[in-house]
Amino acid sequence: MGATMHRPDRIPRFSPAERLVHRSTAALVGVLAVTGAALYVPSLALLVGRRTAVEAVHVVAGLLLPVPTLAALAVSASLRADVRALNRMTGTDWAWLRRRNRRHAGLPVGKFNGGQKLAAAVVAGAGLVLLGTGLLLLAPARFALPVGVRQGATITHDLFTFGLLVLLAGHVWLAYRHPEARLALRTGSVDRGYAEREHPAWAREVP
Repeated sequence: MGATMHRPDRIPRFSPAERLVHRSTAALVGVLAVTGAALYVPSLALLVGRRTAVEAVHVVAGLLLPVPTLAALAVSASLRADVRALNRMTGTDWAWLRRRNRRHAGLPVGKFNGGQKLAAAVVAGAGLVLLGTGLLLLAPARFALPVGVRQGATITHDLFTFGLLVLLAGHVWLAYRHPEARLALRTGSVDRGYAEREHPAWAREVP
């Protein structure tokens, strides 16, 4: 009688490159949030001082923000596969978004659910807007841009910043509600039982 094949209790979810991208991006976003607050809030600006240095750090962090992702995309097939998965909304994803009992509905969710895909799209879009408006705010130092363009870029930059901060706060809140998901980002592997409950279609594909 042949031996029964034992399936591991933990299965791989994120590659080292993906985990490094997440940590690097989180660190840069943290720098942007702190320096942005120091530039935006008058009381913090007075407390911190050195506005020119703070502004320079903010600009450099903003320009560096896409670098970890772009570099990892060039070398990591797993990250490219995950980006393709995040870019495809399926019927299951829309059903997941509509259901209130989504975690108990038995939907065949893949590696990422509809909420994660939608959040990734919003973050990517907001990031591009913030980068573009940030560059416009730098441009008047060298180009004679109309005052209205600078004012519009400032308002847009601020509004998208506030919206993105709210989304990131929700992301952190959900992360603390799911310690297994946080562990997966630290170690690269996830408990099979958790994967089968939250991402059953993906879990079935992993040996």
